[in-house]
Amino acid sequence: MSSHTTGLRETVRDRYAAAAVQVTEGGTACCGPQAIEIDDNFGSTLYAADERESLPAEAVAASLGCGNPTAVADLHEGERVLDLGSGGGIDVLLSARRVGASGKAYGLDMTEEMLALALANQKKAGATNVEFLKGTIEAIPLPSNTIDVVISNCVINLSTDKPSVFAEMFRVLAPGGRIGVSDVVADDGLAPAQRAERGDYVGCIAGALSFAEYREGLAAAGFTDIELDPAHAVADGMHSAIVRAVKPTTAPLGVESGVALPLAQDSSGCCG
Repeated sequence: MSSHTTGLRETVRDRYAAAAVQVTEGGTACCGPQAIEIDDNFGSTLYAADERESLPAEAVAASLGCGNPTAVADLHEGERVLDLGSGGGIDVLLSARRVGASGKAYGLDMTEEMLALALANQKKAGATNVEFLKGTIEAIPLPSNTIDVVISNCVINLSTDKPSVFAEMFRVLAPGGRIGVSDVVADDGLAPAQRAERGDYVGCIAGALSFAEYREGLAAAGFTDIELDPAHAVADGMHSAIVRAVKPTTAPLGVESGVALPLAQDSSGCCG
């Protein structure tokens, strides 16, 4: 990993750690000089009122995503769900309710402060079918073929190695498994430099893939039935999008489980 890539990851870690500390100390994730600035395009307002009211206030306050992946993932009783970049745990706790006692919801986050907040929220919610894991979304600490649904809320755009994220999603999913992701995606006509002009990296804008790049990356990892549907604008030419795809029951020719073909991407697109 290059020093530039490492620096970007640490910047993301620091900003989201600061957001967790703000919530733990009784604030919200959008408050304070080091926390994440959010508006109506991001955060807890994208969840239904009854969902927000049914969860610990700290889980709601720590919500920084650009959508509500649990609303589009079509979760069923007994399924195993993995949330990439689970933060304070809002999507994990909502998923746990949908899959019931016979299912399980995992949350993965690289930030100690967010994990501590998520564990506190799990205890307050009394969720027993939940497990939070420490790690990165580029190297998921779960066995292959063990997850039915992968969800994520405005996190994949923050990765500096998106082909590895797509490959890991494919690897951990059981054959026939699917993804239901909310993420920031750019219009195909926007060059990486133009995306960076619209917002910084840690603010979920500069690192976003275009619609074509996203489809290409998922297809290279082996996914089929790929759908990207814009939900609402977050900046000029930038959208919160719903991303769906399926891991086929038989791997396509040239794709091994968890091994992605190269994704053509200008690395400058992730730089703020």
